[in-house]
Amino acid sequence: MRKILLPAVLMAATAIAPMAFAATKTDGTVKSYDAKTMMLTLDNGTSYKIPKASKMSFKPGEKVTVNWDMKKNVHTATSVMMAK
Repeated sequence: MRKILLPAVLMAATAIAPMAFAATKTDGTVKSYDAKTMMLTLDNGTSYKIPKASKMSFKPGEKVTVNWDMKKNVHTATSVMMAK
């Protein structure tokens, strides 16, 4: 039984691990944006840390699409685009 169980567990862990690092996409409406801290908050209450290299400015009510990753318990945006 152990000869079958251990390889099966290792295969499952190897298959699932890359999924944990995949970026996530969220659509929403801007609730607030703080340019000093580079934090974008959507109407669902989730805040995203925007990269410092970003020159974008966001206004409340704008619809956006945020691609993000979780880094050290912080939602970190990899890209933010205006939704159509």
